[in-house]
Amino acid sequence: MTEFYIVRHGETRGNIMGFKQGQVDAEPSQLDETGIKQAKNLHDHFDISFADQIFVSPLTRAKDTADLLNEGRNLPIQVDDRLLEISYGDWDGQYDTDLKAKFGQYFIPGSNAIYPEYYKVANGEKFTDVENRVAAFTDEIRQKYADQKIVIVTHGFTVRSFAQNAVKATDPLAFKEPMNCSVTKIEVAEDGQQGLFYYSRVFE
Repeated sequence: MTEFYIVRHGETRGNIMGFKQGQVDAEPSQLDETGIKQAKNLHDHFDISFADQIFVSPLTRAKDTADLLNEGRNLPIQVDDRLLEISYGDWDGQYDTDLKAKFGQYFIPGSNAIYPEYYKVANGEKFTDVENRVAAFTDEIRQKYADQKIVIVTHGFTVRSFAQNAVKATDPLAFKEPMNCSVTKIEVAEDGQQGLFYYSRVFE
């Protein structure tokens, strides 16, 4: 049984500005003061010394969160592109207010969340594209590192995709965006069967 502890990065200014960060890796997509505090708080209340290693998205906001979480723990860290946030294509780096003015029918009413069909106008990744790369990562890691405890530091939609895969949810909107610096736990058996233990848990 391989255990996955999946952490969403700390808050960025982009998170609170209504900004489609996607795979943007420049400001405002770096950890802000609150995000740094969140990562330090998680470090203090979720001691990852029990784990064997960390896998992290190549984006700076995830790597900085992983480094803060790993202070004094010194776990080996590997970067994996399959843990990237969803690419919103032409929408990466644009503000939700501007996008809603042009493409309001692709936004869930009352929120900045989008329907799966958004990719038709944004030239971005499909929801299933992210789920598939996450599934490939999960299958490879559970075979290569069977019985290990793995910490993953990644992004909101990517965390959602791990959970979506684990429970084989047919509704693409079943899981809402997890909290910044929350933890989601999934166990994967030798035969690939997955179990979701908890989603978006905040440790305080």
